[in-house]
Amino acid sequence: MNASFWKSGHAPTLFAAFLYFDLSFMVWYLLGPLAVQIANDLHLTTQQRGLIVATPILAGAILRLVMGVLVDRLSPKTAGLIGQCTVIVALFCAWHFGIHSYEQALLLGVGLGVAGASFAVSLPLASQWYPAQHQGKAMGIAGAGNSGTVFAALFAPALAAAFGWNNVFGFALIPLLLVLAAFTLLARNAPQRPKPKAVADYLKALGDRDSWWFMFFYSVTFGGFIGLASALPGYFNDQYGLSPVTAGYYTAACVFGGSMMRPLGGALADRFGGIRALLAMYTVAAICMAAVGFHLGNSYAALALFVGAMLGLGAGNGAVFQLVPQRFRLEIGVMTGLIGMAGGIGGFLLAAGLGMIKQQTGDYQLGLWLFAGLAVVAWFGLHGVKRRWRTTWGSAAVTAARV
Repeated sequence: MNASFWKSGHAPTLFAAFLYFDLSFMVWYLLGPLAVQIANDLHLTTQQRGLIVATPILAGAILRLVMGVLVDRLSPKTAGLIGQCTVIVALFCAWHFGIHSYEQALLLGVGLGVAGASFAVSLPLASQWYPAQHQGKAMGIAGAGNSGTVFAALFAPALAAAFGWNNVFGFALIPLLLVLAAFTLLARNAPQRPKPKAVADYLKALGDRDSWWFMFFYSVTFGGFIGLASALPGYFNDQYGLSPVTAGYYTAACVFGGSMMRPLGGALADRFGGIRALLAMYTVAAICMAAVGFHLGNSYAALALFVGAMLGLGAGNGAVFQLVPQRFRLEIGVMTGLIGMAGGIGGFLLAAGLGMIKQQTGDYQLGLWLFAGLAVVAWFGLHGVKRRWRTTWGSAAVTAARV
Protein backbone atom coordinates (compact mmCIF):
# COMPACT_ATOMS: atom_id res chain seq x y z
CA MET A 1 0.00 0.00 0.00
CA ASN A 2 1.86 3.10 -1.21
CA ALA A 3 1.97 6.49 0.48
CA SER A 4 -0.10 8.15 -2.24
CA PHE A 5 -3.07 5.97 -1.31
CA TRP A 6 -3.06 7.04 2.34
CA LYS A 7 -2.66 10.70 1.38
CA SER A 8 -5.38 10.64 -1.25
CA GLY A 9 -8.32 10.01 1.11
CA HIS A 10 -9.25 9.96 4.76
CA ALA A 11 -7.74 7.00 6.61
CA PRO A 12 -9.78 7.41 9.85
CA THR A 13 -13.02 7.21 7.86
CA LEU A 14 -11.76 4.15 5.98
CA PHE A 15 -10.90 2.46 9.28
CA ALA A 16 -14.29 3.39 10.77
CA ALA A 17 -16.07 2.00 7.70
CA PHE A 18 -14.20 -1.28 8.05
CA LEU A 19 -14.99 -1.58 11.77
CA TYR A 20 -18.65 -0.82 11.21
CA PHE A 21 -18.91 -3.37 8.40
CA ASP A 22 -16.98 -6.03 10.31
CA LEU A 23 -19.06 -5.87 13.51
CA SER A 24 -22.27 -5.52 11.52
CA PHE A 25 -21.56 -8.70 9.60
CA MET A 26 -20.79 -10.44 12.89
CA VAL A 27 -24.21 -9.67 14.38
CA TRP A 28 -26.03 -10.11 11.05
CA TYR A 29 -24.84 -13.71 11.05
CA LEU A 30 -25.22 -14.25 14.82
CA LEU A 31 -28.33 -16.45 14.70
CA GLY A 32 -26.61 -19.00 12.45
CA PRO A 33 -24.05 -20.29 14.98
CA LEU A 34 -26.68 -20.13 17.75
CA ALA A 35 -29.40 -21.88 15.75
CA VAL A 36 -28.90 -25.35 17.23
CA GLN A 37 -29.11 -24.14 20.86
CA ILE A 38 -32.06 -21.86 20.11
CA ALA A 39 -33.93 -24.62 18.27
CA ASN A 40 -33.36 -27.09 21.12
CA ASP A 41 -34.63 -24.70 23.79
CA LEU A 42 -37.62 -23.45 21.79
CA HIS A 43 -38.45 -26.94 20.46
CA LEU A 44 -38.30 -25.86 16.81
CA THR A 45 -38.47 -28.06 13.74
CA THR A 46 -35.63 -28.15 11.24
CA GLN A 47 -37.67 -26.01 8.86
CA GLN A 48 -38.33 -23.40 11.56
CA ARG A 49 -34.65 -23.38 12.46
CA GLY A 50 -33.78 -22.81 8.82
CA LEU A 51 -36.18 -19.89 8.59
CA ILE A 52 -34.74 -18.30 11.73
CA VAL A 53 -31.22 -18.20 10.28
CA ALA A 54 -32.55 -17.11 6.89
CA THR A 55 -34.67 -14.19 8.13
CA PRO A 56 -31.75 -11.80 8.85
CA ILE A 57 -30.39 -12.53 5.37
CA LEU A 58 -33.65 -11.60 3.65
CA ALA A 59 -34.22 -8.57 5.88
CA GLY A 60 -30.67 -7.38 5.19
CA ALA A 61 -31.18 -7.79 1.44
CA ILE A 62 -34.34 -5.68 1.40
CA LEU A 63 -33.04 -3.11 3.86
CA ARG A 64 -29.95 -2.49 1.75
CA LEU A 65 -32.14 -0.49 -0.59
CA VAL A 66 -33.70 1.39 2.34
CA MET A 67 -30.28 2.14 3.80
CA GLY A 68 -29.08 3.24 0.37
CA VAL A 69 -31.87 5.80 0.26
CA LEU A 70 -30.83 7.10 3.71
CA VAL A 71 -27.24 7.37 2.49
CA ASP A 72 -28.40 9.41 -0.50
CA ARG A 73 -30.89 11.63 1.30
CA LEU A 74 -29.02 12.18 4.58
CA SER A 75 -25.36 11.12 4.47
CA PRO A 76 -23.34 7.89 4.84
CA LYS A 77 -22.30 8.75 8.40
CA THR A 78 -25.83 9.62 9.52
CA ALA A 79 -27.22 6.46 7.95
CA GLY A 80 -24.48 4.44 9.65
CA LEU A 81 -25.32 5.92 13.05
CA ILE A 82 -29.02 5.16 12.56
CA GLY A 83 -28.25 1.59 11.52
CA GLN A 84 -25.92 0.90 14.44
CA CYS A 85 -28.32 2.33 17.02
CA THR A 86 -31.19 0.26 15.60
CA VAL A 87 -29.18 -2.97 15.87
CA ILE A 88 -28.01 -2.13 19.39
CA VAL A 89 -31.61 -1.54 20.52
CA ALA A 90 -32.73 -4.84 18.93
CA LEU A 91 -29.97 -6.80 20.67
CA PHE A 92 -30.55 -5.07 24.00
CA CYS A 93 -34.28 -5.92 23.91
CA ALA A 94 -33.48 -9.55 23.02
CA TRP A 95 -30.97 -9.79 25.87
CA HIS A 96 -33.00 -7.90 28.49
CA PHE A 97 -36.44 -9.37 27.79
CA GLY A 98 -35.33 -12.70 26.35
CA ILE A 99 -36.43 -14.69 23.31
CA HIS A 100 -39.20 -17.07 24.35
CA SER A 101 -40.90 -18.06 21.10
CA TYR A 102 -40.35 -18.77 17.43
CA GLU A 103 -42.07 -15.51 16.48
CA GLN A 104 -39.81 -13.47 18.76
CA ALA A 105 -36.75 -15.10 17.19
CA LEU A 106 -38.02 -14.13 13.74
CA LEU A 107 -38.58 -10.55 14.93
CA LEU A 108 -35.01 -10.40 16.21
CA GLY A 109 -33.87 -11.66 12.80
CA VAL A 110 -35.58 -8.69 11.16
CA GLY A 111 -33.79 -6.33 13.55
CA LEU A 112 -30.44 -7.94 12.82
CA GLY A 113 -31.18 -7.50 9.12
CA VAL A 114 -30.38 -3.81 9.62
CA ALA A 115 -26.79 -4.91 10.30
CA GLY A 116 -26.75 -6.73 6.97
CA ALA A 117 -27.68 -3.46 5.27
CA SER A 118 -24.35 -1.95 6.42
CA PHE A 119 -22.95 -2.86 2.99
CA ALA A 120 -24.92 0.08 1.57
CA VAL A 121 -23.30 2.46 4.08
CA SER A 122 -19.69 1.46 4.65
CA LEU A 123 -18.72 1.11 0.98
CA PRO A 124 -20.01 4.54 -0.15
CA LEU A 125 -18.62 6.13 3.04
CA ALA A 126 -15.13 4.91 2.16
CA SER A 127 -15.41 5.14 -1.62
CA GLN A 128 -16.42 8.80 -1.75
CA TRP A 129 -13.12 9.85 -0.16
CA TYR A 130 -10.83 8.22 -2.73
CA PRO A 131 -9.99 9.00 -6.38
CA ALA A 132 -10.57 6.52 -9.20
CA GLN A 133 -7.03 5.10 -9.16
CA HIS A 134 -7.42 4.05 -5.52
CA GLN A 135 -11.02 2.83 -5.54
CA GLY A 136 -10.05 -0.84 -5.62
CA LYS A 137 -7.89 -0.56 -2.49
CA ALA A 138 -10.45 1.51 -0.59
CA MET A 139 -13.36 -0.78 -1.48
CA GLY A 140 -11.23 -3.83 -0.67
CA ILE A 141 -10.35 -2.58 2.82
CA ALA A 142 -13.89 -1.50 3.65
CA GLY A 143 -15.38 -4.65 2.12
CA ALA A 144 -13.06 -6.93 4.08
CA GLY A 145 -15.51 -6.49 6.94
CA ASN A 146 -17.40 -9.60 5.81
CA SER A 147 -14.77 -11.45 7.85
CA GLY A 148 -16.89 -10.56 10.89
CA THR A 149 -18.85 -13.76 10.24
CA VAL A 150 -15.79 -15.71 11.37
CA PHE A 151 -15.92 -14.17 14.86
CA ALA A 152 -19.56 -15.14 15.29
CA ALA A 153 -18.91 -18.73 14.21
CA LEU A 154 -15.87 -19.06 16.48
CA PHE A 155 -17.11 -17.46 19.67
CA ALA A 156 -20.92 -17.45 19.77
CA PRO A 157 -21.46 -21.22 20.32
CA ALA A 158 -18.81 -21.40 23.06
CA LEU A 159 -20.22 -18.36 24.86
CA ALA A 160 -23.71 -19.85 24.55
CA ALA A 161 -22.52 -23.13 26.08
CA ALA A 162 -20.89 -21.30 28.99
CA PHE A 163 -23.41 -18.53 29.71
CA GLY A 164 -26.58 -19.37 27.77
CA TRP A 165 -27.39 -18.30 24.23
CA ASN A 166 -29.55 -15.37 25.30
CA ASN A 167 -26.57 -13.77 27.07
CA VAL A 168 -24.59 -13.86 23.81
CA PHE A 169 -26.77 -10.95 22.68
CA GLY A 170 -25.60 -9.01 25.71
CA PHE A 171 -21.95 -9.83 25.07
CA ALA A 172 -22.35 -8.62 21.48
CA LEU A 173 -23.41 -5.20 22.74
CA ILE A 174 -19.92 -4.53 24.16
CA PRO A 175 -17.98 -4.39 20.86
CA LEU A 176 -20.94 -2.75 19.12
CA LEU A 177 -20.97 0.14 21.59
CA LEU A 178 -17.20 0.55 21.27
CA VAL A 179 -17.43 0.62 17.48
CA LEU A 180 -20.31 3.11 17.65
CA ALA A 181 -18.11 5.44 19.69
CA ALA A 182 -15.17 5.00 17.30
CA PHE A 183 -17.41 5.51 14.27
CA THR A 184 -18.85 8.72 15.76
CA LEU A 185 -15.38 10.14 16.41
CA LEU A 186 -13.51 8.94 13.31
CA ALA A 187 -15.94 8.83 10.39
CA ARG A 188 -16.48 11.92 8.27
CA ASN A 189 -18.58 12.45 5.19
CA ALA A 190 -16.61 13.26 2.03
CA PRO A 191 -16.83 16.91 0.97
CA GLN A 192 -17.90 15.91 -2.55
CA ARG A 193 -20.82 13.50 -2.60
CA PRO A 194 -22.92 12.40 -5.60
CA LYS A 195 -26.46 13.63 -6.06
CA PRO A 196 -29.24 11.47 -4.62
CA LYS A 197 -30.50 8.70 -6.88
CA ALA A 198 -34.13 8.75 -7.97
CA VAL A 199 -36.46 5.76 -8.14
CA ALA A 200 -36.31 6.13 -11.91
CA ASP A 201 -32.59 5.31 -11.77
CA TYR A 202 -33.35 1.89 -10.28
CA LEU A 203 -36.15 1.23 -12.77
CA LYS A 204 -33.88 2.19 -15.65
CA ALA A 205 -31.19 -0.19 -14.40
CA LEU A 206 -33.70 -3.03 -14.13
CA GLY A 207 -34.62 -2.45 -17.76
CA ASP A 208 -31.15 -3.60 -18.83
CA ARG A 209 -30.91 -7.38 -19.24
CA ASP A 210 -27.28 -7.41 -18.12
CA SER A 211 -28.35 -6.15 -14.70
CA TRP A 212 -30.47 -9.29 -14.28
CA TRP A 213 -27.56 -11.50 -15.29
CA PHE A 214 -25.33 -9.87 -12.66
CA MET A 215 -28.04 -10.15 -10.03
CA PHE A 216 -28.38 -13.86 -10.82
CA PHE A 217 -24.63 -14.49 -10.80
CA TYR A 218 -24.24 -12.76 -7.42
CA SER A 219 -27.26 -14.52 -5.97
CA VAL A 220 -25.34 -17.77 -6.54
CA THR A 221 -21.91 -16.61 -5.30
CA PHE A 222 -22.76 -14.36 -2.33
CA GLY A 223 -26.08 -16.11 -1.74
CA GLY A 224 -24.23 -19.40 -1.61
CA PHE A 225 -21.63 -17.98 0.77
CA ILE A 226 -23.97 -16.41 3.33
CA GLY A 227 -26.65 -19.09 2.94
CA LEU A 228 -24.21 -21.92 3.61
CA ALA A 229 -22.55 -19.99 6.44
CA SER A 230 -25.94 -19.75 8.16
CA ALA A 231 -27.01 -23.35 7.49
CA LEU A 232 -23.76 -25.23 8.14
CA PRO A 233 -23.89 -25.22 11.99
CA GLY A 234 -27.21 -27.04 11.80
CA TYR A 235 -25.99 -29.31 9.00
CA PHE A 236 -22.92 -30.51 10.90
CA ASN A 237 -25.02 -31.04 14.03
CA ASP A 238 -27.74 -32.98 12.19
CA GLN A 239 -25.53 -34.95 9.83
CA TYR A 240 -22.61 -35.88 12.07
CA GLY A 241 -23.89 -35.28 15.60
CA LEU A 242 -21.28 -32.60 16.29
CA SER A 243 -21.82 -30.40 19.32
CA PRO A 244 -22.85 -26.78 18.61
CA VAL A 245 -19.36 -25.60 19.59
CA THR A 246 -17.57 -28.05 17.29
CA ALA A 247 -20.05 -27.34 14.50
CA GLY A 248 -19.23 -23.65 14.98
CA TYR A 249 -15.51 -24.35 14.56
CA TYR A 250 -16.18 -26.32 11.37
CA THR A 251 -18.32 -23.49 10.04
CA ALA A 252 -15.70 -20.90 10.98
CA ALA A 253 -13.15 -22.73 8.81
CA CYS A 254 -15.55 -22.61 5.85
CA VAL A 255 -16.47 -18.96 6.41
CA PHE A 256 -12.85 -17.91 6.87
CA GLY A 257 -11.91 -19.43 3.53
CA GLY A 258 -14.78 -17.74 1.70
CA SER A 259 -14.13 -14.36 3.31
CA MET A 260 -10.42 -14.33 2.55
CA MET A 261 -10.95 -15.38 -1.06
CA ARG A 262 -13.07 -12.37 -1.99
CA PRO A 263 -10.15 -9.96 -2.56
CA LEU A 264 -8.11 -12.75 -4.16
CA GLY A 265 -11.01 -13.45 -6.52
CA GLY A 266 -10.91 -9.85 -7.65
CA ALA A 267 -7.15 -10.06 -8.18
CA LEU A 268 -7.51 -13.26 -10.19
CA ALA A 269 -10.20 -11.59 -12.29
CA ASP A 270 -7.85 -8.67 -12.96
CA ARG A 271 -5.11 -11.10 -13.98
CA PHE A 272 -7.01 -13.63 -16.07
CA GLY A 273 -10.28 -11.87 -16.87
CA GLY A 274 -13.48 -11.67 -14.85
CA ILE A 275 -15.45 -14.09 -17.03
CA ARG A 276 -12.74 -16.74 -17.10
CA ALA A 277 -12.21 -16.48 -13.33
CA LEU A 278 -15.93 -16.65 -12.57
CA LEU A 279 -16.41 -19.69 -14.82
CA ALA A 280 -13.65 -21.47 -12.88
CA MET A 281 -15.24 -20.52 -9.53
CA TYR A 282 -18.64 -21.88 -10.53
CA THR A 283 -16.97 -25.11 -11.63
CA VAL A 284 -15.24 -25.55 -8.26
CA ALA A 285 -18.39 -24.75 -6.29
CA ALA A 286 -20.61 -27.05 -8.36
CA ILE A 287 -18.24 -30.04 -8.09
CA CYS A 288 -17.73 -29.64 -4.34
CA MET A 289 -21.42 -29.18 -3.58
CA ALA A 290 -22.42 -32.14 -5.72
CA ALA A 291 -19.80 -34.35 -4.08
CA VAL A 292 -20.75 -33.42 -0.52
CA GLY A 293 -24.31 -34.53 -1.25
CA PHE A 294 -23.23 -38.19 -1.51
CA HIS A 295 -23.74 -38.97 2.20
CA LEU A 296 -20.08 -38.75 3.15
CA GLY A 297 -19.44 -40.82 6.25
CA ASN A 298 -16.55 -38.69 7.44
CA SER A 299 -17.15 -35.17 8.74
CA TYR A 300 -13.61 -34.14 7.77
CA ALA A 301 -14.26 -35.05 4.14
CA ALA A 302 -17.48 -33.02 4.20
CA LEU A 303 -15.60 -30.12 5.80
CA ALA A 304 -12.93 -30.21 3.09
CA LEU A 305 -15.55 -30.11 0.33
CA PHE A 306 -17.49 -27.30 1.97
CA VAL A 307 -14.26 -25.32 2.36
CA GLY A 308 -13.59 -25.90 -1.34
CA ALA A 309 -17.08 -24.72 -2.25
CA MET A 310 -16.75 -21.62 -0.06
CA LEU A 311 -13.37 -20.80 -1.58
CA GLY A 312 -14.98 -20.87 -5.01
CA LEU A 313 -17.99 -18.83 -3.94
CA GLY A 314 -15.90 -16.28 -2.04
CA ALA A 315 -13.59 -15.77 -5.00
CA GLY A 316 -16.66 -15.58 -7.23
CA ASN A 317 -17.93 -12.61 -5.20
CA GLY A 318 -14.75 -10.73 -6.03
CA ALA A 319 -14.89 -11.73 -9.69
CA VAL A 320 -18.47 -10.49 -10.08
CA PHE A 321 -17.54 -7.07 -8.76
CA GLN A 322 -14.53 -6.92 -11.06
CA LEU A 323 -16.98 -7.11 -13.96
CA VAL A 324 -19.77 -4.87 -12.69
CA PRO A 325 -17.83 -1.55 -12.85
CA GLN A 326 -16.74 -2.34 -16.41
CA ARG A 327 -20.36 -2.72 -17.53
CA PHE A 328 -22.04 -0.11 -15.32
CA ARG A 329 -19.48 2.64 -14.80
CA LEU A 330 -22.01 5.44 -14.41
CA GLU A 331 -24.63 3.39 -12.58
CA ILE A 332 -22.31 1.63 -10.13
CA GLY A 333 -24.11 2.96 -7.04
CA VAL A 334 -27.52 1.79 -8.20
CA MET A 335 -26.18 -1.55 -9.40
CA THR A 336 -24.31 -2.20 -6.14
CA GLY A 337 -27.61 -1.87 -4.28
CA LEU A 338 -29.56 -4.09 -6.66
CA ILE A 339 -26.89 -6.76 -6.96
CA GLY A 340 -26.30 -6.78 -3.20
CA MET A 341 -30.04 -7.23 -2.64
CA ALA A 342 -30.11 -10.15 -5.08
CA GLY A 343 -27.21 -11.78 -3.24
CA GLY A 344 -29.08 -11.55 0.05
CA ILE A 345 -32.25 -13.00 -1.46
CA GLY A 346 -30.22 -15.91 -2.83
CA GLY A 347 -28.78 -16.54 0.65
CA PHE A 348 -32.25 -16.50 2.19
CA LEU A 349 -33.59 -19.01 -0.32
CA LEU A 350 -30.62 -21.35 0.21
CA ALA A 351 -30.70 -21.26 4.03
CA ALA A 352 -34.48 -21.55 4.24
CA GLY A 353 -34.60 -24.09 1.41
CA LEU A 354 -32.10 -26.44 3.02
CA GLY A 355 -34.12 -26.42 6.24
CA MET A 356 -37.37 -27.05 4.39
CA ILE A 357 -35.93 -29.90 2.31
CA LYS A 358 -34.41 -31.52 5.40
CA GLN A 359 -37.77 -31.24 7.16
CA GLN A 360 -39.74 -32.73 4.24
CA THR A 361 -37.33 -35.46 3.08
CA GLY A 362 -35.25 -36.14 6.19
CA ASP A 363 -32.07 -35.41 4.23
CA TYR A 364 -30.03 -32.48 2.94
CA GLN A 365 -29.03 -34.29 -0.26
CA LEU A 366 -31.63 -32.82 -2.62
CA GLY A 367 -30.95 -29.28 -1.38
CA LEU A 368 -27.19 -29.62 -1.89
CA TRP A 369 -27.66 -31.03 -5.37
CA LEU A 370 -30.15 -28.32 -6.32
CA PHE A 371 -27.62 -25.66 -5.38
CA ALA A 372 -24.90 -27.47 -7.33
CA GLY A 373 -27.28 -27.50 -10.29
CA LEU A 374 -27.87 -23.78 -9.88
CA ALA A 375 -24.11 -23.19 -10.07
CA VAL A 376 -24.09 -25.20 -13.33
CA VAL A 377 -26.93 -23.04 -14.69
CA ALA A 378 -24.93 -19.92 -13.78
CA TRP A 379 -21.89 -21.40 -15.58
CA PHE A 380 -23.87 -21.93 -18.78
CA GLY A 381 -25.52 -18.52 -18.45
CA LEU A 382 -22.15 -16.79 -18.15
CA HIS A 383 -20.73 -18.86 -20.99
CA GLY A 384 -23.70 -17.81 -23.12
CA VAL A 385 -23.15 -14.06 -22.64
CA LYS A 386 -19.35 -13.97 -22.65
CA ARG A 387 -18.98 -13.46 -26.41
CA ARG A 388 -21.41 -10.54 -26.46
CA TRP A 389 -19.83 -8.97 -23.38
CA ARG A 390 -16.28 -9.30 -24.72
CA THR A 391 -17.17 -7.75 -28.07
CA THR A 392 -19.21 -4.82 -26.70
CA TRP A 393 -18.51 -3.21 -23.33
CA GLY A 394 -15.64 -5.60 -22.62
CA SER A 395 -13.71 -5.00 -25.80
CA ALA A 396 -10.16 -3.67 -25.67
CA ALA A 397 -11.33 -0.48 -27.36
CA VAL A 398 -13.63 0.29 -24.43
CA THR A 399 -11.73 -0.86 -21.33
CA ALA A 400 -8.20 -1.78 -20.36
CA ALA A 401 -9.48 -4.29 -17.82
CA ARG A 402 -9.44 -8.01 -18.65
CA VAL A 403 -13.03 -9.12 -19.14
